[in-house]
Amino acid sequence: SVFSPLLDWSNSVDHLDLYSVLVRGNALRQGSSWRGSRGPLLLVALSVCGAAVWLYLTSLDSDITETLVSQGELVSPHPRIYTVQCSEDYENYKRYPGCTPQKCGRAVTDSVVTREEAQVLRRLAERGLALAGSEGGASILDLHSGALSMGKQFVNIYRYFGDQIGDVFTQEDFQLYRDVRRRIQTVIAETFGLDPALMYLTKPTFFSRINSTAAKTQHDEYWHPHIDKVTYGSFDYTSLLYLSDYGSDFTGGRFVFMDQNGNRTVEPRAGRVSFFSSGSENLHRVERVTWGTRYAITVSFTCDPTHAISDPALP
Repeated sequence: SVFSPLLDWSNSVDHLDLYSVLVRGNALRQGSSWRGSRGPLLLVALSVCGAAVWLYLTSLDSDITETLVSQGELVSPHPRIYTVQCSEDYENYKRYPGCTPQKCGRAVTDSVVTREEAQVLRRLAERGLALAGSEGGASILDLHSGALSMGKQFVNIYRYFGDQIGDVFTQEDFQLYRDVRRRIQTVIAETFGLDPALMYLTKPTFFSRINSTAAKTQHDEYWHPHIDKVTYGSFDYTSLLYLSDYGSDFTGGRFVFMDQNGNRTVEPRAGRVSFFSSGSENLHRVERVTWGTRYAITVSFTCDPTHAISDPALP
């Protein structure tokens, strides 16, 4: 998924924050001697520091070897499909003929959801997330369960806000959400040769809002590499609907498939749907957002009817 907000991630080092701390510490220690030095020396020092920062930041994305789809491209009318060999992950679960992946891969399409529909869904997300939001850089809104990031925890919007929810969302909002979900399900089924009636929406399916604010809790650490089938168990197919544009609404935040022979990225574009089989053949991560705000919806599907969830509905 785009990020996994409910996982107990192992402790990790935020290298960018660590670098900032080191720079600030060195500046404080050296400040007294620099005050007495001449202008040219200060300019040289600043230039060296600036170059070091630039090299560090540019090296963050140096592991990307191929851009599968750029933001400026329009993938229409047919999805762009990349086939990969299925992993053995699915052998550890009950198989469901007509749904369990027989062929695996990843695909991108810009013809399932219009940019105008993406704008409507983004405004829905903005209104919902404006009710609270995380203290860190990653917030979620799950219309199915009602989970909403609030500070360092989560609340149920339907219980917490009660009848006020009717002033935030409309029946038309939820109808569009359901229509888009069905269209995504259909294109996944067509691409992978599945019976869509044997696919079921599963949790977590949620809106995400990511910005460059420093993480406050493990729930904010969306950038860790992970495998959806291993993380969630129920996932068989994962999709992402982007609601904002890479390069203009935000920078960083690209989706990265981590393959043995190199990393491949999909650049977000409002209305773009990226989808893939959920096993370890599609190990992935999301770059840290460095500027602006990235909005997306993760929509996940299972072949196991016992893990099915219903479409959301206003109380």
